[in-house]
Amino acid sequence: MLPLIADEDFNGRIIRGLRRRVAALDLVRVQDIGRMGAEDAELLEWAAREGRVLVTHDANTMTWHAYARVAAGDPMAGVIVAAQDLPIGVIIEDLVLIAECTETVDWQGQVVFLPL
Repeated sequence: MLPLIADEDFNGRIIRGLRRRVAALDLVRVQDIGRMGAEDAELLEWAAREGRVLVTHDANTMTWHAYARVAAGDPMAGVIVAAQDLPIGVIIEDLVLIAECTETVDWQGQVVFLPL
């Protein structure tokens, strides 16, 4: 199962839906690890150290920091961006597929936008 971290502003209804669909889901929230208010670059560094792909709605600053890490040659565990205007069910379906069918190595240095 792909380990994930949801950033501070990620929709809680999506997280609850994911946890209902996949009991063994390996997902932590920024709030769970005591990193509320952390800068995007700090979260990406933590995610890289822990081998967790970050899920976010932030297509602007988070992706900029992710691309900057890759350009600098720093490890980047991966970022999945879900637009806030996508239906919640679509986001849940895509994230379930990703979590169950991919591995951490598949996401190294990747930024992917949902829907798939």
